[in-house]
Amino acid sequence: MQFDAQWLLLALAPVFLACIGWEAWHLSRARTRGRYAESARYQWSDTLCNAALALMHQGADKLAWLVAVPVYAFVYDHYRLLAWQPGFGAWLALFVAQDLLYYVFHRASHRVRWLWAAHVVHHSSERLNLSTAFRQSLMYPVAGMWLFWIPLALLGFPPAQIVAIVLVNLAFQFFVHTQAVPKLGWLEYVFNTPSMHRVHHARNERYIDRNYAGVLSIWDRLFGSFVAEDAQDPPQYGIVKPLRSCNPLKATFHEWHAMAHDFGRMRGARARFAALFAPPDWCARYDGTNRTSVPENNTEGEFGSRKT
Repeated sequence: MQFDAQWLLLALAPVFLACIGWEAWHLSRARTRGRYAESARYQWSDTLCNAALALMHQGADKLAWLVAVPVYAFVYDHYRLLAWQPGFGAWLALFVAQDLLYYVFHRASHRVRWLWAAHVVHHSSERLNLSTAFRQSLMYPVAGMWLFWIPLALLGFPPAQIVAIVLVNLAFQFFVHTQAVPKLGWLEYVFNTPSMHRVHHARNERYIDRNYAGVLSIWDRLFGSFVAEDAQDPPQYGIVKPLRSCNPLKATFHEWHAMAHDFGRMRGARARFAALFAPPDWCARYDGTNRTSVPENNTEGEFGSRKT
């Protein structure tokens, strides 16, 4: 990929903004006909919060690459297992491998509280439209998102290609954050779609912690996390304990604050470790007696965890 991939999302910004403009216009026209839920429509405070979070995230991301790329380069130079010849086969292998690792990262971000503390920002809005895709956390580098791409360097992909494919994956996901697109038939068996992602953002009990796909939907079907959107159970968006704020700083740090509070009140190393790395609601269900028990599944806990 012969371009500075770190500028990809910036280069696509006019496309994203044009799509947001179209969606806002379309939803406004459809409002009188009641075609879409209120949660689909744009609200100034929510949209501005999403924009602020996007700018904060982009700044942190640029700084994170300064650390991550040398790590990828070190692994690539000293420990790579394969040598790929340039071409479509190498690109396809990189695309599939990164998409699988994204699924692993995304699922872990709902199962490990340290990762959820960053990822919860993306889920905290009670609206879902294209601007929600911008709702990202500046704390992803601290949570360790970049660590999940190290296996790509081990597999023999150079750092520039790793950065590029990560950003291509994220760029694709912009288009699935909408309620204006219905189910897409057979495409649902191959690709992540708006219908699949509406399920992922929902807090309904049957939808929580489902459909982790980045680009390909095959991983959810393969690993048992797929649930289809049901018209009889329309998605309700947001986290189980609503944030009720459009302050980007509160959206960014509220779960880190709650996690630090729980870490401080726990007694014993095991319980404190669990406060950071168990499922997000572990502390809310901790009774002080079973100090080593980490439940298999999340439940609707005090701090907005999401269950499988």
